[in-house]
Amino acid sequence: MFYASSVTSDQETARFASALSEAFGAVIFDMDGLIIDSEPLWHEAEISILGGLGVPLVDASCRKTKGMFVNEVTSYWFDRFPWSGPEPDEVADQVVEAVMRLVVEKGTLKPGAKKAVQACRRSGLAMAVASSSAYRLISLVLEKFSLHDQFDVVHSAQDEPYGKPHPGVFLTAAAKIGVPPQACLVWEDSPAGVLAAKSARMTCVAVPEYEEREDRVFGVADLVIASLDDVDAGLFESLARDRNEAEAVALR
Repeated sequence: MFYASSVTSDQETARFASALSEAFGAVIFDMDGLIIDSEPLWHEAEISILGGLGVPLVDASCRKTKGMFVNEVTSYWFDRFPWSGPEPDEVADQVVEAVMRLVVEKGTLKPGAKKAVQACRRSGLAMAVASSSAYRLISLVLEKFSLHDQFDVVHSAQDEPYGKPHPGVFLTAAAKIGVPPQACLVWEDSPAGVLAAKSARMTCVAVPEYEEREDRVFGVADLVIASLDDVDAGLFESLARDRNEAEAVALR
């Protein structure tokens, strides 16, 4: 279901954020491509480093591994274009370091990101980041944009045997918070992340990149919005209503 927002004041959004607390126990945010506009930075780093090893990458091919943990990304490309020299895990570290430099130099938040995070925080629910990025990159982003105090839990796929679309990163984040998966609301931008959230039996709001909006995977999300700027009172009410209705049906 694609959601179109109405114009709503920050005061109204804060007031209706309480609707979330009636339907959910926790809110989980992805980070890359959702909170921070980092996809171009990842592409730049991957094209530079992997390209230097002979992998013929362009932006479109980088999107094939979107949502994967970086070690999975380098292994993916090594399997298809084996190179001599550094091992895939070493290359993964090089990519992360390059992305961190780029975040410091020119990283920016996605439109509406801080507004959405703060609106969810005002609901009083537990908040988590569940990202495919390494912990050191997550910490850098949250500190750079003064968002660290908005989240109770930070969890990386670095600690998981599999990255997205496996649901492990979300399930572990929910366990760390102490909230059942079914009571979690996830915000995601990637097809792999949406599949992971729905496999974990969580409610998912998808915020796809413009180039990916036609991807059929987003059809499994509970709500699709064009931008986090679209977060408003109506969206919170819609999510709460749908969640409560689904729960009522499940109890019959």
